[in-house]
Amino acid sequence: MPSPAPLRRPGGRTARIRQQVLDAVLAELGEHGFDGLTMEAVAARAGVHRATVYRRWGDVGGLLADVLVAAGDDDWRPPDTGSLIGDLAALNQEIYDALVAEPSVVAALIAASFRSAQAELAQRRLWEDRYERCEVVVSRAVERGELPPHTDARRLLIAATAPLYHRLVLLHTPPDPDLPGDAARTAVLAASAGAFAVGGT
Repeated sequence: MPSPAPLRRPGGRTARIRQQVLDAVLAELGEHGFDGLTMEAVAARAGVHRATVYRRWGDVGGLLADVLVAAGDDDWRPPDTGSLIGDLAALNQEIYDALVAEPSVVAALIAASFRSAQAELAQRRLWEDRYERCEVVVSRAVERGELPPHTDARRLLIAATAPLYHRLVLLHTPPDPDLPGDAARTAVLAASAGAFAVGGT
């Protein structure tokens, strides 16, 4: 969910080249979007011969897919503030900050996933991983007695975060600093009433 960050991973020459190339992809994507992303520009920015980029990644889709794979290869965990509303608001703030950043690499990757089958598959895997990591937010809330037992974590998480993507990515509404907290509070009210409990309505 949070914005993919430049890789900072120790290793030999192969690892260094991968880091340089994927950092260059993020920079190019943020500056020029999917339509302006080329293997030649990435190679030039990374300081790597373009033959190396073509040989390892094949095409732009391969580059985007590897960026998303790398984004999931981290130790990110959702916030733990001690309350459901605090956790969801903090999570939403991370998403909000990534989406309103200029340029927004997250928004560019979402758009690119509609143009590249490889990127689309990698992005679905990344989202699945992020949702699985965030399910602990709901299980903690159930243990604290904030939510009914058997609350469906995935449905609640989608309800809490979807307004940000809908407004900022689909509708392109102006940034609203109250949006992360408002979306979290609305989802918590519904969840507390049992809207996301298994069998709830």
